[in-house]
Amino acid sequence: MLTGQDRGQTREVFFRAWRAHREGRPLEGVEKLIVQVALRHPEYHPVLEQSEAARERDYFPEAGETNPFLHLGMHIAIEEQLSIDQPPGIRGAYQKLLSRHPDEHAVQHRMMECLGEMLWQANRQKTAPQETVYFDCLRRLTSET
Repeated sequence: MLTGQDRGQTREVFFRAWRAHREGRPLEGVEKLIVQVALRHPEYHPVLEQSEAARERDYFPEAGETNPFLHLGMHIAIEEQLSIDQPPGIRGAYQKLLSRHPDEHAVQHRMMECLGEMLWQANRQKTAPQETVYFDCLRRLTSET
């Protein structure tokens, strides 16, 4: 999706998509998905409209800040995973979660916790992300009541 780009380039894709949406111009490629996800997050609209201020801004979780680009990007990653069932079985895990919690957006937020855990562990261990970590976490979610 947006891999291989630096932070500024990646954020520019978000700004460009949002500008095109606001101006009523046709959306191309990943821009459609970016706008679709951004529309579910009105709290991030001001960030997307202030490209100069937000382009290089750092967000600090330890200060209670959420990085809107990371958050939206994780939604996009999950949407792409679901669309092609990659990693294999992710669509089934999603459906299982939906059967317990019918709010698709909330289910994606739960899945983001698992995706984040997998990425955090890979970064900490300096290894490639392990799908087993992702699916183990998803299984724990489906077993919760």
